[in-house]
Amino acid sequence: MIKRDIYEPLKSHLEQKEISLIVGPRQAGKTTLMRLLKENLDKKNKKTLFLSLDMEADQFFFRSQGLLLQKIELEMGKEKGFVFIDEIQRKEDAGVFLKGIYDMDLPYKFVVSGSGSVELKEKVHESLVGRKRLFEIYPLSFEEFANYRLNYSYQDKLNDFLNLHKADASKLLDEYLNFGGYPRVVLAQTIDEKRQIIADIYQSYLEKDIILLLNIVKAERFTHLVRILASQTGKLVNISELSNTLGIAAQTVKDYLWYLEKTFIITKVTPYFKNIRKEITKSNVIYFVDLGIKNFATGQFGNATHGQPQGFLFQNFVYNNLRKFLHNKISSIHFWRTKDKAEVDIVMNTSKEAIPIEVKYQTLKKPISSRSYKSFISKYRPSKGYIIHLGNEFKEKLAGTKIFYLPYYKIGNVTKNFQ
Repeated sequence: MIKRDIYEPLKSHLEQKEISLIVGPRQAGKTTLMRLLKENLDKKNKKTLFLSLDMEADQFFFRSQGLLLQKIELEMGKEKGFVFIDEIQRKEDAGVFLKGIYDMDLPYKFVVSGSGSVELKEKVHESLVGRKRLFEIYPLSFEEFANYRLNYSYQDKLNDFLNLHKADASKLLDEYLNFGGYPRVVLAQTIDEKRQIIADIYQSYLEKDIILLLNIVKAERFTHLVRILASQTGKLVNISELSNTLGIAAQTVKDYLWYLEKTFIITKVTPYFKNIRKEITKSNVIYFVDLGIKNFATGQFGNATHGQPQGFLFQNFVYNNLRKFLHNKISSIHFWRTKDKAEVDIVMNTSKEAIPIEVKYQTLKKPISSRSYKSFISKYRPSKGYIIHLGNEFKEKLAGTKIFYLPYYKIGNVTKNFQ
């Protein structure tokens, strides 16, 4: 069993009246989490009920609020109990449906999950304002993946293990960069099995979240867009260029990008700027939520780190890890580009200052920073900056700024003191 970091916060929230709403990409582990929560409650002799709209027999009870409540009362009576509802996005007007039940002030705690459809992300979220707490689950983080691979022998001192066992750390990173973090992919024993599973996840996403949702008869242009984005990860996205390449309207490109983001396939990073005249402020950078999906889209699944540049892949990895550690903090992630082509991979905009982060897919033995990085420091005078690389931890001072060189597995150190 793979342990998920979000499990304990979810378990703690079971005692709150609010609906626990779990959202995320297909097959990221939502159903497994709900089953584990139910098992834990069952062991304590709590009353529970698990319903899934993926099951035809269960769909009958969602024809009306009255039918659902009759089913709940039949199974649990009118005493306190826990109702788990899986794949809620299959229910039309799910937000209004849940809101009506919640407002009846019943003795039941609802734990609801759904895949990352726009209906769930937008309408359900909006309907349940003040009535739910949102829990987003993603594919495994590197930390979750590494702990599983090491049989949880070092989960309280993972960084110490990775620092001491360099060869093992390198193998773990290489596997994660190549195959990503979808639980079924991680659990698969062979490369062929991993390929079959990632293809199934990708095809399921296209058929259930995109083709039906957008009424696309032929998905070729949409899949071509995904391939282009995957090949340009970390680079500026030019809408006009994509429009011309794909032969579709610029607005359609924007719509597709919006849906890709809302359905947990990509994340959009906006530029950091203060001087609009000198810095690029319109174009965005795209990263993929899962590296396995990114590699599959480019035909490099399982071979992404073999015989080709991996800088942008590693940059995507660093971004994903930073996003995880910044969860529930007001700091935001950006990038920096100027018209003079100076650039910094990642800029953390905190409540006090902008902190530059440079990403290097190499083992640094001594302080090395780019001219662009020094340009940012000279311009904004941050108190500190970071360079994430494959080597050991050390530091230097650059024009009054403390520069911390961190190994990739210590990315969490970057966000420790952020608000």
